[in-house]
Amino acid sequence: MGSIYQSLKEEAFEANIQIPKRGLAIYTWGNVSAFDKDKGVFAIKPSGVPYDTMTVDDMVIVDLDMKKVEGKLNPSSDTPTHAILYKYFDNIGGITHTHSPHAVAWAQAGKGIPLLGTTHADHSANDIPCTPLLTKEAVESAYEKETGVLIADTFLHPEKVGAVDYWGNPLKPLVPSENPMVLVAGHGPFTWGSNADKSVYNAAVLEEVARMAWMTMQINPNWSRLADYVIDKHYQRKHGKNAYYGQK
Repeated sequence: MGSIYQSLKEEAFEANIQIPKRGLAIYTWGNVSAFDKDKGVFAIKPSGVPYDTMTVDDMVIVDLDMKKVEGKLNPSSDTPTHAILYKYFDNIGGITHTHSPHAVAWAQAGKGIPLLGTTHADHSANDIPCTPLLTKEAVESAYEKETGVLIADTFLHPEKVGAVDYWGNPLKPLVPSENPMVLVAGHGPFTWGSNADKSVYNAAVLEEVARMAWMTMQINPNWSRLADYVIDKHYQRKHGKNAYYGQK
């Protein structure tokens, strides 16, 4: 008799192998999880297992209290971060963490990515935020869990952690489902979506947006943020009430 979590494990596996395929990480860097809200569990990549030898059966099932429900291997070390985000963010069914180089470079610089063009605006109407650096106490107490808490606070209670934008202005609260990307200062990107595959898609988009923004700033040091009316047009045509992009 097969596992009752088989389809969830398959979803997580297929999403995880997209990470090296899309050039978003090398070796064992990065992980994806797939969430079943009704069952209160998620499937996630096992810790330290190379993508090219990993199998569906290697996926680990964990509940939101980080208790292992099914699986022979240890789950990703980032499992507590995933669990916190599933607890705090509504309407997400998958999370991806990578170490894609351009997104990591912005995170290491401690800078959010300004909205400079329509590629970015097609996916979010806001700048991509970067969290503050985790405190020494947070790192030493429960590093991965506190990473999740920091991400959640950056979106929902930015004033609590002193989160700021590229220019140093206080961040305003963001709706996670409408802004599916974040940079963790000194660390790297986390993205999410309605399912695991969509979260990887957003990770690939974030890497491209990070690369494009960096190139733009090299070409024109006097760059400026994209005009609000262009941002609104591009975001609304894909995500608004009267969206018309794509096929019905």
